Amino acid sequence: MSTREELQMLGFEIVAYSGDARSTLLKLLREARNGNFEHVDAALAEADENLKLAHNAQTKILAEEASGEKLDIGFIFIHGQDHLMTPILLRDLIQDLVHFHQKG
Repeated sequence: MSTREELQMLGFEIVAYSGDARSTLLKLLREARNGNFEHVDAALAEADENLKLAHNAQTKILAEEASGEKLDIGFIFIHGQDHLMTPILLRDLIQDLVHFHQKG
């Protein structure tokens, strides 16, 4: 069973990994707009790794709640969830935008 402090730390972990993924993706988009496609695969892989790590932290809590644990989830964890949703959506959109720029 996770304590409130552990849930806060997982929330911070989700925010950090999600933020790293978001930064990588936005940098990739800027590079693609400038015609630099050298690092597309590496940047997408880096973003995917950070998203996976954020998702793993989230899954710990989801599994506990699914098993019937009563969790004291605070705003930090919810904030982490909010931060995770953005780069998940960005990842798909930016991949399409990069391919669009490559063809143009």
